[in-house]
Order: sequence, then C-alpha cells, then structure tokens
Amino acid sequence: MPIKPPPGAEIRGLVAALDAGDAVARESAVARLRLLAPRAVDALLRAYERASPTARIGILRALERAASPRLVPLAREAVAAGGADAQLAAIALLRAIAGSGHAAATRDALDALVAVALDDSRPAAARDAARDAAGLPAPAGTPPREDDAWTAALDGQLPVSPDTLKSALNARRSTARLTDLQRLVDRIRARERKEDDPARREQWRAVRGAVHQVLAARNSRLALYDLRDSLLEPERLPVAFLAAIEEIGDASCVDTLAAAYEASSRSGDTWWREHLASAFRAIVQREGLTRRHTAIKRALARWPEATGDLLGR
Repeated sequence: MPIKPPPGAEIRGLVAALDAGDAVARESAVARLRLLAPRAVDALLRAYERASPTARIGILRALERAASPRLVPLAREAVAAGGADAQLAAIALLRAIAGSGHAAATRDALDALVAVALDDSRPAAARDAARDAAGLPAPAGTPPREDDAWTAALDGQLPVSPDTLKSALNARRSTARLTDLQRLVDRIRARERKEDDPARREQWRAVRGAVHQVLAARNSRLALYDLRDSLLEPERLPVAFLAAIEEIGDASCVDTLAAAYEASSRSGDTWWREHLASAFRAIVQREGLTRRHTAIKRALARWPEATGDLLGR
C-alpha cells in the first residue's frame, strides 16, 4: 500500500486545492476534507485563519460533518462578515451543529439562525436558508416554489432545471425523510437515462451525487445499491459519489470497487483510479475486512490484479 503523507500535510494540500481553478478539484478537496473533519477540527481551524475567502467556504462546508460545538463562534463570524456564499456555508454549518445533540450548542446555533432569518439587511437567500434551518415558517405571501418543486420531484415530475432541485435539496439536507431521499435518487437516475444532452445529463448526475452525500452525512445506506451500480457506469462519476461510498460503503461494495479499479487501469484516468483506491481502502479499514473475508475472497477471485494492488499485495 502506498505511503500516505502525514495528516497535516494532507490537509494543507487539500486546503490549497480549494483555490484551484478546476471545479472538480475543488469539490474533490471538499469531499476529502469532510471525511477528515471529525478528527481534524483543530487543523482545519488553523487553516481557516490563513485561508483565502474561497478556501474558507470549502472549509466551512467540510466542517459540517464535524458539527462540533466549538465551531459555533466560527460560524457566527462567517455569517456576520462573509460574502453571500460564505453566509450560506456558515448557515449550513449552524444547521449541522443545531442537530448535533449538544444542548448548549444547539441553543446557540438556533439563536444565530433565527437572528439571520429575521434580519432584513441579509440577502434573501441567506434569510430563507436560515429560516428553513431553524424550522421557522415562511413569511406570509412567500410563494412556495421550492416546496412545490420538492413535492413534484418526489412524485416523479422533476423541474426543468437541475439547479432548482439542488436548491430545494440544500434547504432540506437535515430534515428530509430518508425514504424520500432514496426515492429521489431513483427519480433522478431515471431522468438521467432519458436525457439526450450530455451536459444536462451530467448536471442531473451531479444532483444525484449531492443526494447521496446527504444520505451519507446522515449515515444512511438506503441508496447504497445505486452507489454500487453507478460505479460500473462508463462515464466518470462526480466526486460526491465516491465521497459517499467512502463514508458509508460496506463489504458489499468491495467487489464493485475492484471491478471499477480494474477498468480504470485501462482508461488511464489516474484521478478516478486514486479515488476508487481511497474508497476501497477506507471500507476495508472501517469494516475490518481481511483476506479471509468472503467479499475480499470474491474480489481476489474475479479481479486478482486490481484487488491485490488495492490491498497492497
């Protein structure tokens, strides 16, 4: 198995990638930092102090998974002084803290959210996000566009724009029913298959990946079957898929990951190959899988070269 850089060096490299001009590289860095966040809060807080405004947004998004009470002051500061995107990232962090189960932190996070929701000087998007995160009702006369889009999507009528559904999803990341999220995965995948325009199909795939990340953040394996199946699709998946499978994948994913890794060796896609290896090894370590486990034996029998490489020979 390749020698890994020390955690501090890895985090510095990932934070640097948050300033990359390539959107895929940025999202990949955020996804990896999310996985590290629960055990790297101190390092990310130090990085935040030195980071650019763009990188700070990525760090706030990553820290959502940690949801530590220690992050309330940081989120308050970002809401008060950050730009529009930073405010939304900080509101999402406050939402995560409010649902963390720490009584004092929940109270402080909700207080901050309510203050933003009622502050008419804030951008409308920030007020709406804070209102939803705090569970406040919409102001009288507000058209329920997102509510309509969400309800229609669950019934199989997806909106014309993928961004509309992604916005509705972001507003319900911690409140949507898990079964509704699983249903949404199926609805979006069906839409992808009917989409003739490659660019629009990729946009829908990105939304499906975002749904998987929401499920993974809530430790749900309801749609794990779709993650496994998606790994064998001919087109490269958005990094959100691998971030989700790295977070919640189990032994049932090992064989498929080995198959995808084998295919990646023929395609020459180094980026995809590295992320597949990272997901495989995370599952093996978390689930305590050895060469005597049935899933590993099956992968070695079907994909001996790829599985041996992934296991470090």
